Amino acid sequence: EENSLPSQDDAPLGYALGQLHEAYILAENREGLVMVDMHAAHERIIYERLKEAIHSGKGVDRQALLIPKTMEATSRDIALVEEFSEELLAVGLLVEVLSHDSLVIREVPASLIRADVEKLVADVLEDFDRYGSSKKIEEHMNEILSTMACHSAIRHHRRLTLPEMNALLRDMERTERSGQCNHGRPTWHALALSDLDKLFLRGE
Repeated sequence: EENSLPSQDDAPLGYALGQLHEAYILAENREGLVMVDMHAAHERIIYERLKEAIHSGKGVDRQALLIPKTMEATSRDIALVEEFSEELLAVGLLVEVLSHDSLVIREVPASLIRADVEKLVADVLEDFDRYGSSKKIEEHMNEILSTMACHSAIRHHRRLTLPEMNALLRDMERTERSGQCNHGRPTWHALALSDLDKLFLRGE
């Protein structure tokens, strides 16, 4: 079942205290302690933003790479880029054929600018190959966007500042379905002070 936010002030997930093993955010809210899987939460936020951009018809905001990225490509990759250039643009990727065995990535979704863009394009092309037609790509757009979101999310083992952690908590509160990651696992858990008291046998 999806985590539902405790009803309270404008910061139900509370305020960050610090990071655990560069993977979890520990925050304090009115009820007690909140633990957040920062990678899973960020992935969900990016996924919901991409989905909103596509399904609202606005399209994904693209950002030009300062230095276009050249990548090796198979003949199949080349054929996919030629066949699905419109679909690539729709998901925010401007990719062109450079030669018989190379592609150039010129623009990527703004929210994925820090991703490994070569791996991102390879994985999206793999999805396109799997679905094989414009109609199927459209039908499976959410799965493709989920693939893309995986690349953008903050990696585990990255040190965040307290303001960065708090920004992520506020983003989660504004994002639909942020209580679960794209794969259906919870993104956060809370421990009420009464639970902590029980752990330490207080008031027994």
